[in-house]
Amino acid sequence: MTPDDIDQDKLAAEWAAALDDQDDKSASQNDIDALFDQPSGGGGGGGGGGGDDALAAEWAAALADEEETSIKRERDQEAMSRQSAKAKFKDMTPEAKAQRPDNIRRDLDFILDIPLDVSAELGRTKLLINELLQLGQGSVIELNKLAGEPLEIYVNGKLVARGEAVVINEKFGVRLTDIISPIERVKQLA
Repeated sequence: MTPDDIDQDKLAAEWAAALDDQDDKSASQNDIDALFDQPSGGGGGGGGGGGDDALAAEWAAALADEEETSIKRERDQEAMSRQSAKAKFKDMTPEAKAQRPDNIRRDLDFILDIPLDVSAELGRTKLLINELLQLGQGSVIELNKLAGEPLEIYVNGKLVARGEAVVINEKFGVRLTDIISPIERVKQLA
């Protein structure tokens, strides 16, 4: 082989490579053109017609799915609105909130029969078990209150009033002298 033959073979190889590059570029350009020419429908791009159909089918399926979801959401909202239409709510207007005397009496009637434990306390003290065991008939227990101090009246274990001991028809009783205010009762709870 002569150097001219080598140069010619080299030149032929370069031409072949350049033609292959040009074919590749034109093929990729046709693919790009086909993507952008979709809406025109029909001719345009050469190969790739099957890809357009698949893409169109995908879009149609997505749109149908979204439409179905939208219809389902509307039906759910309609069902919920029917349910809320059946609900009846208490009248909360200022006129309805205003208590009338007949309402107050009716509201209190249901609690009037509840039993309460009422006790009157004369005083308190603390004893050891040994001291308790030594108590007998006639023993005296010293209380923490002085003579003449008021008794305390408890309802269900909560202080509600103070008073003094009285005897009525040979029975002990308590005359109320002081009713505990609601504020004081709340303080005792803390």
